[in-house]
Amino acid sequence: MFQIITDACCDLPADLLDKYKVAYIPMFVELDGKEYTDDLGKTFDDAWFLEQLKENKHPNTSQINVGRYMEFLEPYAKKSIPVLYVGFSSGLSGSYESSLNAIKLLKEKYPDFDVTSFDTKTASLGQGMFVMEASRLQKEGKTLKETVQWLDKYKTYLRSWFTVDDLKHLVHGGRVSKAQAAIGGLLNIKPILNVDEKGRLQNVDKVHGRKKALQRMVDETVTGVGLSIVPRFYVAYSGDEKALNKVIQQLEQQYPKTPITYYPLGPTISSHTGYGCIAVFSMGSKGK
Repeated sequence: MFQIITDACCDLPADLLDKYKVAYIPMFVELDGKEYTDDLGKTFDDAWFLEQLKENKHPNTSQINVGRYMEFLEPYAKKSIPVLYVGFSSGLSGSYESSLNAIKLLKEKYPDFDVTSFDTKTASLGQGMFVMEASRLQKEGKTLKETVQWLDKYKTYLRSWFTVDDLKHLVHGGRVSKAQAAIGGLLNIKPILNVDEKGRLQNVDKVHGRKKALQRMVDETVTGVGLSIVPRFYVAYSGDEKALNKVIQQLEQQYPKTPITYYPLGPTISSHTGYGCIAVFSMGSKGK
């Protein structure tokens, strides 16, 4: 048996992870000079945070450093419990690199510690999907090595499509320029984004209007979808439940028997997307 660990960027609720005995490392969000803990809804006030985003406040986030990884992992090393860490994309944060450095230091003290840090090359419920699949494989009796082999094989099959309702947070995160945001706001332009094979967020296209943006995401999702791998859609959202319901309705029209899992974007991810982000995750019929 091995322990699955993830971080707060997976956007799965704490009670769900507790149910499946998945441990998680919280993230930290700083707003107006005060630090808050993103603990997947256990204590964090999501409704309050969404109001801050609606007021166009720009929180800052920080990666998990080497010391925090060592502190979290060492109890497992001491007890010789194998660990699979399913982590946030290395293309979006330095956390994954910090996890590798922490493991290297721990192995100097505990040379027999069996631990793997898996770079999902994704975020939010894309990462959450891999956490749930790892849990499924573990329950089926797969070893840590077999589980990592499955994750490694299928991580390039993941399809991630995003849109945001306001470009200002993408400006704050360096994704678009102030000039592009100003023009986009005037023309009601909405970006279509996805995550490339290196795990980096990229602008794919832009469309006029929210309605077209949501439809485009659904169209891209169902193109080449491979539901035989993971027979489920995952949808993440930051506050706009009307848009969430629209996307779910559109997916159900084309795949009425396919389950759809949806959860709010956590504060770490929504700090960079702002209020009104919608993201759809699924598996493609082939790798990227």
